[in-house]
Amino acid sequence: MSWNTFATVAETVKALDAKQVSAVELATHYLDRADALQPTLNAYITLNRDLTLAEAKAADAKRASGGEAPLLGVPIAHKDIYLIDGWRTTCGSRMLENFVAPYTSTVVKNMADAGMVTLGKLNMDEFAMGSSNETSYFGTVKNPWDVSRVPGGSSGGSAASVAAGLAPASTGTDTGGSIRQPAMFCNLTGLKPTYGVCSRYGIIAFASSLDQAGPFAQTAEDCALLLNAMAGFDPHDATSLDRPKENYARDLAKPLAGLRIGLPKEFFGDGVGAGIAKAVDEALAVYRKLGATTVEISLPNVKYSVPAYYVVAPAEASSNLSRFDGVRYGHRATEYTDLLDMYKRSRAEGFGAEVKRRILIGTYVLSHGYYDAYYLQAGKLRRLIAEDFKRAYDVCDVVMGPTAPETAFQFGAKSDDPVKMYLNDIFTICANLTGQPALSHPCGVDETGQHVGMQIIGNYLDEARMLNVAHQFQLATDWHKRHPSI
Repeated sequence: MSWNTFATVAETVKALDAKQVSAVELATHYLDRADALQPTLNAYITLNRDLTLAEAKAADAKRASGGEAPLLGVPIAHKDIYLIDGWRTTCGSRMLENFVAPYTSTVVKNMADAGMVTLGKLNMDEFAMGSSNETSYFGTVKNPWDVSRVPGGSSGGSAASVAAGLAPASTGTDTGGSIRQPAMFCNLTGLKPTYGVCSRYGIIAFASSLDQAGPFAQTAEDCALLLNAMAGFDPHDATSLDRPKENYARDLAKPLAGLRIGLPKEFFGDGVGAGIAKAVDEALAVYRKLGATTVEISLPNVKYSVPAYYVVAPAEASSNLSRFDGVRYGHRATEYTDLLDMYKRSRAEGFGAEVKRRILIGTYVLSHGYYDAYYLQAGKLRRLIAEDFKRAYDVCDVVMGPTAPETAFQFGAKSDDPVKMYLNDIFTICANLTGQPALSHPCGVDETGQHVGMQIIGNYLDEARMLNVAHQFQLATDWHKRHPSI
């Protein structure tokens, strides 16, 4: 079989419908490529050829019997934070190194119901804590464009797998930019939906009020097709939005004439690399040619996003990760003197340095005497940031700017300076604090040839408009069609 490794999801569906390729052939192609490039990229944590090919055979059988599903037979790889019944689920941590999930997350089940075939579980920063994929217990993921550079995090394996043609699409989670920043670093389209659009049930929790599932793909069209499968109300998730299903691809062909793009002055100041600023300016010129207009706006409280986030996220993480105590599941120390000593040793051995750092910060800000000074104040800042955006949407339809202030950096460049690493998420965190949808799409390269992403932040539940905006840009440009030579 001859197959285009970098075929989009939409192209794959058409090929399957036309019987030009089978689900088993597709799965075999991507599994073989994943095996071949695993020593170089380390994108996967778990591959199980038998389970994958069984799903592919079932998809082919369903097609042969006249069965239908929108993405029947299309392969996908999942971030190793999603529980899948019978699959090892590690969250990139020694704590869960040998944990096999007893049930399947709602998002993965929804995608399976749409006919998608699971290729494997993807490497990630430990418990989704990181911006570079350097904190995984299973080793770093390499950027397929330049293996000396990080792929972004925490969904680094998810981004690297699609960029390198190890899977046509993947899932990620986004707590502070963990889909959008890796999408930029690996020249992909990555989408964080409105909080509550995709169920969090069966996704190992980091920060419950911030986490949201989303897709990685080469195009906005693909992300629309994937979101159609992922999204939906889930009674198992108290934060899931109870609303009718919608077709996120419905407006893809809509012209951009009359679109109002808000450009926050806070996203275009000092700290943004010159090459990034130039690429974003050139991309905005394309948008203007397509009929959009731009207006300068101000989000005065967005400068507090990083400090607010690094109070809220560690606080919620310290609570969520308290369940990993060595008693019921997960890593347990082999030597200890009593129950308390077992807790201490198991957690000390099972968690990595970044996870321990955030647990300590979170425990501190929630402690007696500090809750009001830190966590309560951070909650107030979230509301102020949301009100800034609410005012902005009175004069614009979407907000745009660079996805990150710098492009993919070398391994180790920020490892010794956590604050410097945290500032890499300065433009993405605000959408998690407010719960708004946001995506990143390829829009150019900087002076070193590293990829630049344009971030689009939309109003609540405005994913269809955002995907339309990105799709029209991709019809007019070819940045998203560029692939690494690996």
